[in-house]
Amino acid sequence: MEIVDGNGNGNGNGNGRAARLPLRHRMRRIPSWALRAQAAEAARRARRQLPLLIGLLAILGVAYAYRRELFGIDRPIRLATAAVLMLLGWSVARNVARALQPRLTRGLDVGTAGVVGFAIQLGLLAAAVLVSLRLAGIPPTTLAAGAGFTAIVVGLAAQQTIGNIFAGIVLLAARPFRVGDRVRFAGFGMDVEGTVAAHGLLYVTMHDGDDLVLVPNNTALTMSARPRREPAAVDMRARLPFGVDPEAVQRAIDRAIGVSTKREPHVALEEFDGDEVVVRVEATPNDPRDGGRLAREVLDAVASFAPRDAGATPRP
Repeated sequence: MEIVDGNGNGNGNGNGRAARLPLRHRMRRIPSWALRAQAAEAARRARRQLPLLIGLLAILGVAYAYRRELFGIDRPIRLATAAVLMLLGWSVARNVARALQPRLTRGLDVGTAGVVGFAIQLGLLAAAVLVSLRLAGIPPTTLAAGAGFTAIVVGLAAQQTIGNIFAGIVLLAARPFRVGDRVRFAGFGMDVEGTVAAHGLLYVTMHDGDDLVLVPNNTALTMSARPRREPAAVDMRARLPFGVDPEAVQRAIDRAIGVSTKREPHVALEEFDGDEVVVRVEATPNDPRDGGRLAREVLDAVASFAPRDAGATPRP
């Protein structure tokens, strides 16, 4: 038996004409193992970038320490060093949090790990800002005197960025949704839905199928958020030999399924194509964690009606 995905790509070889079982196993909630796999891939990229960033920080430190010998000036180099340090600090904070994410998810659930990762980013960014101000040679009295004017200028220039950071803090405190939840954001004429994969300083990162959706934190805070904790439904189209009785398929599935479902599994004859028929099988578990097991049981039951010369082992 050859099993193919929704695009018709097969993963098995059989002698003669194999039964093709396009399977669409739609998950309403990304499982924790998938989120951990995504975090591991992001961590590998971060670990590759961190040595470069650390090297740049070392070069920046040397240039700052020997600024008079190398450039013969002081004040402009201080200001330039502070600006570059803020940019590098932002990148280091992001990559350190990503590199630590797999370790966090091993000891914590994905939601708590996301909160800790956000706190690490925020703490490192705050440290970079304080060190940058110190290197710029801004004394506390000068900083206090110009705080009002600076707040106005910075607030106007970076209100979106600062607003996103503070909105992210509010979202973490309120926790209207968690990493791994499927959430629908509605408001302002927009309707965005996806599974939350990460909660960063500026964006809520979501996956909607193969699409990556980035929702700014301040937008996520002002829009209505509706977590959709729906079970993982199995919706499968099976191409079987002509003569297979749909009622027999229904009985086989009823006998094979040991998972508690929201309703009785449904089998419908959908298409007739020469010497083959296409049936659709739909079933929804009561517990989303049983989605994989339900898919296996349905697939095993349907596979028993495939030609005997099929050579692949059924897999959901």
